Amino acid sequence: MRPIKLLLLFVFLNIYAPKVSAQVYRFKTSSVSISEKDAKGKWGEWTDFKKSEIAIKLDGDKDRIVVNTQEQQLYRIAAYMKKVSTPTEDTLGFECVDNDGASCIILIVTRKKENNRMQFYINYPDLRLVYNIYNTK
Repeated sequence: MRPIKLLLLFVFLNIYAPKVSAQVYRFKTSSVSISEKDAKGKWGEWTDFKKSEIAIKLDGDKDRIVVNTQEQQLYRIAAYMKKVSTPTEDTLGFECVDNDGASCIILIVTRKKENNRMQFYINYPDLRLVYNIYNTK
């Protein structure tokens, strides 16, 4: 009789217990800058920041990041990196695969000594983009 009670308890908890889910974070961008590698493999200077107002959604439930540029960029999160904190910044990292199957690293950096300014980096082997971002609800 005891195994039946345990089985019923297990079934009840799996059906009626609240489901735990990852959070969804929404950001807006204010500006963007780009850096590319030259023919010798050295990183060029970052461009001046240009106004850029787009939405970014980090969806932990679906393991993806969506960047709503004119052509929507979808990044599937392959791995979540460990959060790194220093006295000057906090960094969250994600190993991702884009729409075309290319691998990249996405970082969300909070600059502690700059009024907690947040930046969103998309890093490919030969191209880097950085967006200044802020949280939205």
